[in-house]
Amino acid sequence: MKYIIYRTKEYREWYDSQIPKVKWQIDERLSKIEKYGYFGDHRFLDDIWELKWENGRRIYYAFTQQTNILFLLGGLKNAQKKDIKKARLIIEKYCI
Repeated sequence: MKYIIYRTKEYREWYDSQIPKVKWQIDERLSKIEKYGYFGDHRFLDDIWELKWENGRRIYYAFTQQTNILFLLGGLKNAQKKDIKKARLIIEKYCI
């Protein structure tokens, strides 16, 4: 299944602050989601989803329709609780 990915302003700001190597890693992962529907390591957190990397990177997202995904925010494991709270506020802003 192919997906269409949309990015929030907050996500784009976070992404733009990353170094080129990290951007490349993120782009590779998102490309697999868009082309093949392959998410890799991810989990559901009650109302949002989380993409996980072994190095602690996280990206929070939500499904807006069956094949549309809204990327909310990115961060690292050490700020996970704070980032999840922010992501939940962002989803309310865009989806409710």
